[in-house]
Amino acid sequence: MAMHALKGARRSNVGKGVARKLRQAGSIPAVYYGRGEDPIPLTVGLKDLEDVIERAEGSNVIVDLKVDGDGAGDRKALIREIQRDPVGGTILHLDLQHISLTETITVEIPVVLVGTPTGVKDGGGILEHLLRDVEVECLPTDIPSRIEIDVSALNIGDSLHVSDLRAERVTIVTEAGRTIATVVPPTVLEEAKPAEEVAVAEPELVKEKKETEESGGKEG
Repeated sequence: MAMHALKGARRSNVGKGVARKLRQAGSIPAVYYGRGEDPIPLTVGLKDLEDVIERAEGSNVIVDLKVDGDGAGDRKALIREIQRDPVGGTILHLDLQHISLTETITVEIPVVLVGTPTGVKDGGGILEHLLRDVEVECLPTDIPSRIEIDVSALNIGDSLHVSDLRAERVTIVTEAGRTIATVVPPTVLEEAKPAEEVAVAEPELVKEKKETEESGGKEG
């Protein structure tokens, strides 16, 4: 996995008001934590962060963090969370986890289905993607951007499970028996029976009989 350079600066003030002013000035509040150290409040440039996200493959991004005036030198970190505005999608906050390139970490990797199942192509079935991410344990430099699995051989009623996944240099932590994808039969819609027709006809027969009786009585 590629590593991306990111610059940061320490900040002493915290709070919603401070964060709002930072964002207005083109910076994003961030925090760097992990490995038994005290969390370090930081700021990073919004444009720099967006460039890193654009260049990165997959959702797990490793950065080589350079903090201005920091005697510790470069710090390796995993972007653990990017908080965004739920309406506009703008970046609000960044969480960076301190990592070592020689120690394994646990991350979530997307599972991508490849191919068209036989049960869909020939039998009209429906492919259901039930598990879209799995947890894996690996070295930071071995994090895959995704794990692909071929679903072409699936017929109606067939399934693929976590135990069917294959990935190099990673240990899959998610339970082996969990279902990733399955092909279900096509949905058949039954036509509703006109059950009310009989109920509607009966009053008409009663009315007709009554009119006949009344007509007969007048003639006599």
